[in-house]
Amino acid sequence: MAIITVSREMGTGAYQIASEVAQRLKYTLIDGPRIKSLAVKYGLTPEMLELVDEKPPSYVTAEDRKRAAALNSIELIILELARKGNVVIYGRGGQDLLKDCKNILRLRFIADFEERVERFAEREWIDPDMARSLIRRSDHQRGGFIHFYFDRDWQDPNNYDLVFNTSRLSEATIVESVIATTREPSFKESDKSGAAIIDSVILSKKIETALLNSPVLEDYRPFTIEIDKGMVSISGYIITEAQKNAAIDIVKSVKGVNSVEENIQVVDYKAYKEHF
Repeated sequence: MAIITVSREMGTGAYQIASEVAQRLKYTLIDGPRIKSLAVKYGLTPEMLELVDEKPPSYVTAEDRKRAAALNSIELIILELARKGNVVIYGRGGQDLLKDCKNILRLRFIADFEERVERFAEREWIDPDMARSLIRRSDHQRGGFIHFYFDRDWQDPNNYDLVFNTSRLSEATIVESVIATTREPSFKESDKSGAAIIDSVILSKKIETALLNSPVLEDYRPFTIEIDKGMVSISGYIITEAQKNAAIDIVKSVKGVNSVEENIQVVDYKAYKEHF
């Protein structure tokens, strides 16, 4: 169940390379169109998908929590496809979402800024100044998404196995390098714990989504959720005893949860904030 993840700057040509690698290896490419084709099945409208895809979530208002739940749904699409193995995950924090799996090849694509501008302007038939603005915005947004959601600097090379500068290397050279790496014994040997790890992440995301979507938990902030073979441990803070009990019931109702151990503290932080 080999998995390749792709992190990229806009205008690097990473999409063409990821597509070619997937085609050559006969892997499933998990990209925007693939996610969009499955979105309705997961309760995502096209408008909500556009609103939350690769954008930092927030948890302040009820509408914010709906967006965070929608982001979880995108991740469930990715995870359930990854569970089948032999996939290329294009963007969307795939390397962080599956950070505990050992059978992952993590790729990063960079290029000189002005070359990215030239490529993007030519591809989209737009003015170079507009291309510069859009690329800067994209870099800021994607970097912010990784920093906020996974608490990581997306430019740190230590978080990737291979970093390719497409200003220096041709598409053909990069494709051949990636394919050669997948033949490494350490990568080809399927990690037996991989499926179990992904199953635990999927269950955690389903629990988090159920909590975020609950109209009863009106001031919910994400709990810390740990999974061990269907045994769920949750910890965090909530505003009332009634909401604590409701949250525990919600977690117990999620399919796949066998037992729940909780360390939820009731703290009226809303009143504290208003007081000060």
